[in-house]
Amino acid sequence: MDPFVVLVLCLSFLLVLSLWRQRSARGNLPPGPTPLPIIGNYHLIDMKDIGQCLTNFSKTYGPVFTLYFGSQPIVVLHGYEAIKEALIDHGEEFSGRGRIPVFDKVSTGKGIGFSHGNVWKATRVFTVNTLRNLGMGKRTIENKVQEEAQWLMKELKKTNGSPCDPQFIIGCAPCNVICSIVFQNRFDYKDKDFLSLIGKVNECTEILSSPGCQIFNAVPILIDYCPGSHNKLFKNHTWIKSYLLGKIKEHEESLDVTNPRDFIDYFLIQRRQKNGIEHMDYTIEHLATLVTDLVFGGTETLSSTMRFALLLLMKHTHITAKVQEEIDNVIGRHRSPCMQDRNHMPYTNAMVHEVQRYIDLGPNGVVHEVTCDTKFRNYFIPKGTQVMTSLTSVLHDSTEFPNPEVFDPGHFLDDNGNFKKSDYFVPFSAGKRICVGESLARMELFLFLTTILQNFKLKPLVDPKDIDMTPKHSGFSKIPPNFQMCFIPVE
Repeated sequence: MDPFVVLVLCLSFLLVLSLWRQRSARGNLPPGPTPLPIIGNYHLIDMKDIGQCLTNFSKTYGPVFTLYFGSQPIVVLHGYEAIKEALIDHGEEFSGRGRIPVFDKVSTGKGIGFSHGNVWKATRVFTVNTLRNLGMGKRTIENKVQEEAQWLMKELKKTNGSPCDPQFIIGCAPCNVICSIVFQNRFDYKDKDFLSLIGKVNECTEILSSPGCQIFNAVPILIDYCPGSHNKLFKNHTWIKSYLLGKIKEHEESLDVTNPRDFIDYFLIQRRQKNGIEHMDYTIEHLATLVTDLVFGGTETLSSTMRFALLLLMKHTHITAKVQEEIDNVIGRHRSPCMQDRNHMPYTNAMVHEVQRYIDLGPNGVVHEVTCDTKFRNYFIPKGTQVMTSLTSVLHDSTEFPNPEVFDPGHFLDDNGNFKKSDYFVPFSAGKRICVGESLARMELFLFLTTILQNFKLKPLVDPKDIDMTPKHSGFSKIPPNFQMCFIPVE
């Protein structure tokens, strides 16, 4: 048969298959724009600004609508009420993790971020319990963060007020904290393996957030056959996992079941005793993926948030001045900040919250999946359907946060200047899949940023009004732009 005829027949088959899958999947799903064969609604979506696209669709189709990424339908939840109703009120039904091909290829259903069903539930229970045993939310972890904050200050002082790119220095601090929890190690900021670890985590996050990676997730058949940065992602992930497997092997050789030192030890002890949590996967492969998830989650998210915070604080000098005045009044210059100080520093606390709200680091969270056939707002969502939550629509809700596009700590202050909580503060998502490290992340952001502002004046290399906040990428996560600045020691 003529090759051209074969090609036409194959394309025709794919076209018919795509149309059939879309038509059969639509059923009583929420409304949405009509998808095209094979590409779905891709032609209507600006991959560089998905958040604004979702807002535009919500104006036409309401707070619950359906988009097609290729032939895959994804139900989108837009706005606080829809997201709360799904993730909180119907938490169990919406607790699945969406199938993200690039992630699935590296995690293979293991770990905590992209596992499913009973394995995920058991892994989450183990992770939360173990982190609590290791002092999560207690003074034990706070001491680690305070100690790391002082190491960070020493490293920043070595710059002598000269221009520097803060990416690696800032990234070292949260990475050291999570490493000390996971395998009882903190590293010198010049350690080659440590810098390689941080560099590869940074690079993986950038690749995951690039438009090209979103295309591979939508058309997974391309992953194994097309060149692209995703191959660099797989290579980096393999290096990170191999490095952590080395740490696990060291732990196996020195394990004392009566005296667990860190997260890896707790896992290995339960693995040996075989009396752990039901449905837990106690293989070394599962542990390696779980530890990789924790290192990723505990490093790049914090690093990116802090770098965005530095840009915002340099751009809004009047806000920085008020924070530093509060630091002087409550803490002074001669002791380290602690979490108790937060109760007496409403403006600083509000600033930290406002950074997270304003930058909207993970605009759509991580894709969920319904775990069973679900009736939701008179729509029928079949088991396995993916669900996207527009966290942007909550964090930038103008009824809760007047002028949401303005960076203003007043969004978290009442009329008397006291800190006020908001149910709309969801940078860590919500429900059963909420970030397991939320309390640690909040502690680190407050202590690291407060310690930096206690010790340094932040000096940009351009006029503050010219500081560009535009992310390099805005996909899975927002990636801060590259920039240089000066840390001027406070006399």
